[in-house]
Amino acid sequence: MTDPALEFLHVSCAFRSRKDTGPAAYEAVADTTLRVGAGEFVSLVGPTGCGKSTLLNVAAGLLGPTAGEIRVFGHPLAGINRRAGYMFQAEALMPWRSALGNVMAGLEYRGVSADQARQQALDWLGRVGLEAFADHYPHQLSGGMRKRAALAQVLALDPDIILMDEPFSALDIQTRQLMENELLDLWAARKKAVLFITHDLDEAIALSDRVVVLSAGPGTHPIGEFRVDLPRPRDVAEVRMHPRFVELHAQIWAVLRDEVLKGYAQQLRRVA
Repeated sequence: MTDPALEFLHVSCAFRSRKDTGPAAYEAVADTTLRVGAGEFVSLVGPTGCGKSTLLNVAAGLLGPTAGEIRVFGHPLAGINRRAGYMFQAEALMPWRSALGNVMAGLEYRGVSADQARQQALDWLGRVGLEAFADHYPHQLSGGMRKRAALAQVLALDPDIILMDEPFSALDIQTRQLMENELLDLWAARKKAVLFITHDLDEAIALSDRVVVLSAGPGTHPIGEFRVDLPRPRDVAEVRMHPRFVELHAQIWAVLRDEVLKGYAQQLRRVA
């Protein structure tokens, strides 16, 4: 049996402010077990502030769990997950580098020669439709173009696992759907494991093989898991009209709705 690409085994994450001297004041994630198979596209949905990004940071090795273990293709993760690429919600492009320079940066950091890094970066800019904008700087690109450059930056490293934290949330709906379809096309060509965070349930269903619902915090953990058995390839706009899509949406929202209301109530109490 093939090991999963990524495993969370009874993972908990607790945080303590600098003023606290006793036990941790806030447990963001509690006893979470979750697996992502090689080549599988899995989305996490849950209320705002429930700990989705915390789980992604743990998977990347940027944050160590308080308890439990992360395994990458069967091996315990110690330090940075070098088999993963991370596409952040906020733009991570360096403003002093061109689109080409940004895509080359990770390759150069890994020791790829300048000529080879340039060729690979140009190839990936071509795959995301930015070959004519290689010399443009981030401020000269539209929001959608910057997201494409960021996607090329991650995929150029050929990671076995792709971690994505609401990568398209700031885009308008038309650009967002174009980017989602581009992501599906690129994923289908290489079938990497993807762990995708989103607040958009439609997006989660349209993209994924499986959708995992997380509870409201504190102590977030999976409370529902749904196999998305819609046929591939998919167009994210057209698949929303499929009867099975509507059925899945209703099933997942029935689990997610109460957690969203709990999360909203918690936010109101913090403000009050």
